[in-house]
Amino acid sequence: MTRGHRWLLGAAVVAGFLGGLAACQDTLRRDRVATCRRALPAVAPQPGIRLLRAAPGPAANSVRVDYSDGTRPHWLTCRFDAGTTLVALATEGTTLSGPALYMLRRFYLDTPDAAAGDPAGR
Repeated sequence: MTRGHRWLLGAAVVAGFLGGLAACQDTLRRDRVATCRRALPAVAPQPGIRLLRAAPGPAANSVRVDYSDGTRPHWLTCRFDAGTTLVALATEGTTLSGPALYMLRRFYLDTPDAAAGDPAGR
């Protein structure tokens, strides 16, 4: 194998690795956004909630969901560990306590009701 071929092979391996890493990060981001969106009906159970935007949040490992209940805008911010485990949730009015966050994860987010109540699906 010539020196040029080795360089080309090395570049291909690095490109493949970076492509796989980007795809993994994309999946992680989508999963986090979906989890935060799905928490919205449990945190803001009023009828007429309308999803405005769901995107990466202001801090690392966070997601912000903007929504409205009629004409008034609100927000919800979710913070995650290095993966997709929700470790904090805050709204403009409150921050969920540890026990409340545990209950949300255990008895709502891990159920089919959370997927069915996803505001993005309405």
